[in-house]
Amino acid sequence: MENTDKPITLKALAARLGMHVSTISRVLNGSQDDASLAASPETVQRIRQLATELNYRPNPHATSLKTQRSQVIGVLVPRLSDLVLATIYEGIDEAAAKSRISTFVSNTHDRPDTQQERGEMALARRVDGLIIGDAHLTSDNRFLADIAARGVPFVLVSRRAGEHCAVTCDDYRGGELAARHLIEQGHRHIAVVSGEPFASTGLDRTAGFISYCRQAGIDMPDANIIPSHFDTASGHQVGIPLLSGPRPPTAVFAVNDFLAIGLMGAARDCGLTPGRDIAIVGFNDTPLAAQLPIALSSVHSPMRDMGYRAMELLLKKMKGETPASLKLEPQLVIRESSRGTPAR
Repeated sequence: MENTDKPITLKALAARLGMHVSTISRVLNGSQDDASLAASPETVQRIRQLATELNYRPNPHATSLKTQRSQVIGVLVPRLSDLVLATIYEGIDEAAAKSRISTFVSNTHDRPDTQQERGEMALARRVDGLIIGDAHLTSDNRFLADIAARGVPFVLVSRRAGEHCAVTCDDYRGGELAARHLIEQGHRHIAVVSGEPFASTGLDRTAGFISYCRQAGIDMPDANIIPSHFDTASGHQVGIPLLSGPRPPTAVFAVNDFLAIGLMGAARDCGLTPGRDIAIVGFNDTPLAAQLPIALSSVHSPMRDMGYRAMELLLKKMKGETPASLKLEPQLVIRESSRGTPAR
């Protein structure tokens, strides 16, 4: 293997291989599609093998000057400490790397003013596009309309808002799956912890759940539909008064696993055992769900795939295409927390 103090150039690689420099550039600096159009699979392999042997590194500054692209994508999320969002981001980054694009993530704490601030900071870095995981349904979020009017390519992930291109789980269907399971277990006195009213995830999951219950002839009074923040502490906080009353529900659906885990803690503090005295179902099927002392039933959402597909759609938008939104299919995973609970 040759060792040199000077960086190897595209021109030097092209001379070694007897090819045009543009072919080498498209294979090493372009997307997978660019590479497949530029050369045969065998030739692509030869180019990449030699580049690896000679320790070729692309010059991002020179590439961006030629293409008018930074090869960088900004990602906005409420908080990356959330396992769901972290898994979605892994999918985004995996798809971006396949197209030789870098990503960075900013936490907005689910505040529209912070979203706009961090979004503008990303755009100031001349990103090629944005993937946004903290979209609000409420009217105080004007950032999406603003960047759409400015022609900035962006895709929403996890949450939907307006007519903007989005990749989500079919949250409404997921709510229906949870309701069907609990009704089939014999439950009639049911509550739902619905999350934040500005997030389509909680709103759609709750809507699907309530609709299925009402179609089955089960009343869902407003007192049994409980809004909350999305974290474990909030699940515990709303769970204590819900489960300690004179007539607690026999089953509760929480719109994410963190809320469900908080509810399980509240059930414990109220002298109830999930799976025996009360049924609890969460949403997302995070890795924690199966590992709890009482394993949590949960609606599985394809988190990593959501991120991967969002990046794929953004690449299409960056090419001037107008891709349609995607809803990915959920699946119910039944575990101990909701099996065979007798209705009181």
